[in-house]
Parts: sequence; C-alpha cells; structure tokens
Amino acid sequence: MIEIRKITKTYLSGDNATHALRGVSFTIKDGEFVAIMGPSGSGKSTLMHILGALDTPTSGTYKLDGHDVSKLTDDELAKIRRDQIGFVFQAFNLLPRATVLRNVMLPLVYAGMPAHERDGHARRALESAGMTEDRFQHKSNQLSGGQIQRVAIARALVNNPSLILADEPTGNLDTQTGNIVLGTFQRLNKDLGRTIILITHERDIAEHADRIIHIRDGEIVEDSGSHTKRIIPK
Repeated sequence: MIEIRKITKTYLSGDNATHALRGVSFTIKDGEFVAIMGPSGSGKSTLMHILGALDTPTSGTYKLDGHDVSKLTDDELAKIRRDQIGFVFQAFNLLPRATVLRNVMLPLVYAGMPAHERDGHARRALESAGMTEDRFQHKSNQLSGGQIQRVAIARALVNNPSLILADEPTGNLDTQTGNIVLGTFQRLNKDLGRTIILITHERDIAEHADRIIHIRDGEIVEDSGSHTKRIIPK
C-alpha cells in the first residue's frame, strides 16, 4: 500500500536549513497496523504530514496505492486526503453542537454523496467504531472522552479510506479510556483488515501495533518489521 523511498524534508529560514527527514525509506503492506514512534523533534510529525498528503517531501518518493503522492498538485493532494485517508487526531475536532450522526456525515457532504445515502454510511461507520445506536443523536459535548474519540474514528472510516492515520489519538485520554480506543484500532485492523498508522511518542502506546518504526533525528533507527533493523544505542 505505502512505499516511501529516500524521503527528505528540509525547512529553510534565511541561510539556515533544518533537515527534518534524512533519507527515510520503508514499505507498509495493505492491512498492517504500524506505529511510528519518536520523541519531540524526531521528525515523526513531518513524516505524518507527508503520509497524510498534508505536505510534500523535498526529495524522494511516496507512493500510496501505486500513486506517486510526492509529485501531486495541491488539488490532487486534497482529493487524496478526501478519498483515501481517514484522519484521527488527538484533539478530536468534532462539532460540539452537532449530533454524533451529523459529525460522521460531514465528510460525505464534502465528498458530494447524495443526502439519502449519508445516513446509512454514517451508521455503519459508527457501528464499526464500537458506538451503540442509543448515542447517535447525542451531541458530542454530551459524550465521554473515549466515546468522542470513537466518533472521530467513525468519521475517519466513513469514506472507506485505504489508510487510517491516527496522530496521538490517546493524548487527551486517561490510560483506561486510551486502552479502549487502542482496542478499537486493533479490532478494525484484525476484523476488518484496515491499514492503520499510529503516530506516538510513547512506547506502551506503540506496542499496541504489530510493527513499530522508531524515528530519531530524521532517520529510522529501528523497524521491528525489517530484517535489517538497527537498535537505538542506550
């Protein structure tokens, strides 16, 4: 599904150059659950933006489902984000006064789906994310943190994307609630075959995935799915 080859990202400020990514390469197969882990300043956020078609690399190639995302225009990137990638963020980003069902329908509105088809799609996505029907007409500000995040997961699922990208999705949740949300991702991966990339700085969160790619100083220093993995020196 994903092929990253020698990706670099350099930010220029006057005469100064910051090398956020330094020749990153990896592949992710369809149906994998992968965590990308690293401390603040490691380059994982930059990598996330490239994987999410929110930014383009300075050099190198990024192929998603066979399409070279690294060379697309802004309009083409927007289409990739709309049709092929589902985003789950730490901050939830739901409309507090809209119902659960309405929040999940919004991406379908932007995608131009006819109104009479949206309800069924949104309901199926909510059920896949573990939400019960008695919560569908609640406002998002009437839900617990874990329920809100499951609504955000449903919203990410509703357009049937090929990739779900979760950026620190448990960052605003307590440990117990966070584990419930992570269990939802595991179920989506195991039972429904969804490809999931989880961005985190915490090892215990990353260990919920089947594979961990550890990035530091813009380079991959460990990949549990690679036969040539390098271990971070202590």
